[in-house]
Amino acid sequence: MQPIEEIKPQQSIELLKSLHILTRDGKINQDSRRKLKQVYHLYQFIEPILTEINQIKKDYLLVDHGAGKSYLGFILYDLFVKLTKGKIIGVESNAILVEQSERLAEKLQFSRMKFLATNVKSASSLIKSTVDIVTALHACDTATDDALNFAIKKNADYIILIPCCQAEVASLLKKNKAQSLKKPLAELWRHGIHTREMGSHLTNVLRCLLLESQGYQVTVTELVGWEHSMKNELIIAKKTKNKKGNAAERIEDILQEFNLEVLKSKFLI
Repeated sequence: MQPIEEIKPQQSIELLKSLHILTRDGKINQDSRRKLKQVYHLYQFIEPILTEINQIKKDYLLVDHGAGKSYLGFILYDLFVKLTKGKIIGVESNAILVEQSERLAEKLQFSRMKFLATNVKSASSLIKSTVDIVTALHACDTATDDALNFAIKKNADYIILIPCCQAEVASLLKKNKAQSLKKPLAELWRHGIHTREMGSHLTNVLRCLLLESQGYQVTVTELVGWEHSMKNELIIAKKTKNKKGNAAERIEDILQEFNLEVLKSKFLI
């Protein structure tokens, strides 16, 4: 088969077919070309981090939370990790998806890819090794915040999040709307669609402040080419020696301003 121009030379064709990025006969169409563009766009943010960690520690460990079908883990292993001595652990609560991932890893001989059929909270006690990088790509329900807390607890060098499920804050904004409308600021989320948008934005702002309060340098950017998804915000956090002095205070002020004090235990550690 002739090499496809868009595909990187180290990329496994069998993996791309299994992930439905290529068609069953290994060809690329308009839809798969779009998917591949998205994959490589995300990878360009993560590759420098993997390179940096690999230079410091050869047997590094990346933990991917809320892994689903381990789409991200497989791509990272195929493009980078398989060429090093690093390891990936995918954490997913759906045992059926874990079994599928295990079979695919075995088929592709990705021997340093492991999977845990458990939730993010339980993974803390199951993963004893030092964790260098934590990723969470659209981890559902509370998994994004659980992954954040897992990474902080494990003192991970890098945390890479594409946030998901900010419904909790939006529901609290809606619940407390009558009380909040005493202030002009509440006009920002008076309408339903604005409540959802404000809830999503506030959640990610609080997540960033939480990371800064724990000594992480935070970068927030947009994943270009992910127009089909509203969840296209990428948060990258790098562990430093310095905690942002006023981050915890800012969290308290925001929670108070938006009548979200019930979330103190979630965002203040």
